[in-house]
Order: sequence, then structure tokens, then C-alpha cells
Amino acid sequence: MNSMDIHQIFQHLHHRYPFLLIDRVLDYTVGDTLTAIKNVTYNEPFFQGHFPHRPVMPGVLLIEAMAQATGILAFKTGQAQPEDNSLYYLVGINKARFKSPVEPGDQLLIEVTFLRRKRDLWKFSATIKVEEHVVASAEILCMKKHDS
Repeated sequence: MNSMDIHQIFQHLHHRYPFLLIDRVLDYTVGDTLTAIKNVTYNEPFFQGHFPHRPVMPGVLLIEAMAQATGILAFKTGQAQPEDNSLYYLVGINKARFKSPVEPGDQLLIEVTFLRRKRDLWKFSATIKVEEHVVASAEILCMKKHDS
């Protein structure tokens, strides 16, 4: 089993609080799949305004959590560490679906599967489950870019 703690995640993602949406990688298979978790707490800054009377995690952040998981799998698959001058950027979202709201106290199980790569463009299938129920899914496209 290939797992990653938060310190190893920091080595693969440039994101930090409050925008890091992966708490732990439970398992991954290079070139195939990755399973990660995000523990959703009431202390998340977005709950102050979305929505104060019924806190719901925004769908765009669910997409971002899936995208961050694909970034880790892409780095692992490409056998590379993030460099100061390169990042995987989210460049496309297809077939996004939101089936149930995510609320404080939920634990997101984020599952991503590598579909294909063409040059620096990577395509993944992604789902998020809460207690074995799919709450969101999408196809995620990301591209490795080098800054000058």
C-alpha cells in the first residue's frame, strides 16, 4: 500500500491552508489510481458565507479537491517532484455532476483514475464519496506548465 501523510503531500502540491483540500493519501498505484481523504470541518473559512444558515461545501471546491488529487497522481506517474518553475494546472472539467451536499463532519473519499496522457495534457476520471455514496464526479484535465 502506498500512502502519503500531509508532509509528503506538501512535497507534491504547492497549495497551503486554506486552499489545500487533501489531508491524506490512503493509497495510489502509479499510472493508475489514487485514493485520498479530506476531512470537512465547520471551521473551514468558506462555511461563513456558504451558507450561514445551512453550511454546504461549494461545488467548485469539490472539483478543486479532485483536481489536487489528480495533480499528486500525475507527479507520481511522471516520477517527478514539483519544481519551483512547474505546476499542473486545471485546464478542463467535463461531465461534472453534484449529487448530494457536503456538510461539516463529512469525510470525503476522493478517488481518481488516470485515463490517458497526450504530451503534457493529462485526463482523469474522479469521484468523491461520503459514506460510500457518490456526492460528486467529473473528468478532470490538467496540463504541466513551466513558468519562465
